Amino acid sequence: MSERQVAISDPGVADSDLIARCRAGEAEAWDALFDKYYPVAARFVFQLSADFNHEDTEEICQETFLAVVRNLASFQGKSSFQTWLLRVAANKALDFRGKSRTEKRGGSMVHFSLDGAHEQGKIDPRSQCPGPDTMLLNAETSRLIRQSLDQLEDPCREIIEMRYYGELSYGEIAAELRLNPKTVSSRLSKCLDRLCVIAKKIFPSERLFAV
Repeated sequence: MSERQVAISDPGVADSDLIARCRAGEAEAWDALFDKYYPVAARFVFQLSADFNHEDTEEICQETFLAVVRNLASFQGKSSFQTWLLRVAANKALDFRGKSRTEKRGGSMVHFSLDGAHEQGKIDPRSQCPGPDTMLLNAETSRLIRQSLDQLEDPCREIIEMRYYGELSYGEIAAELRLNPKTVSSRLSKCLDRLCVIAKKIFPSERLFAV
């Protein structure tokens, strides 16, 4: 391995350098970028749905990185590369999930507005429902959480997944969804309340709020 290849594969190499080299067509840089972020994307995708198995996750990740290769020029650096990558992964997961559901039973999706266009200045009280991360106590609990998330409409599921599974800040979510951070907080609160209602029907009562 050359000194140049070692430098590129060094985990301390800045993403901006890797991306610049990828745009320049350096195969080693692409390899380093994939090696660094494929596990991140795979963990994120696998947690998005109780229906996703390892094969589904691999397929979604392959579609995600194919989209990254095709669209890296559109990445402007306004958010971190990881934020942008997880946004792409979330979209690919939604496409995969929607296609799978259509093939199984058809039906239309219910959409919930998250643009906050008619709610300027209005902030809802903080949700009293715990976030999904606080309820991930064991494998069974994780399965029930994902089952609950799967019953949410896609926009609500997306914002919860970005916050708790992607570990994005309110500012990063706002940038990705083109929302005001206060709107993100308000929408996330409403979506957590909806998740709480669903979870109460799925979880044993003694387990849901044990934490």
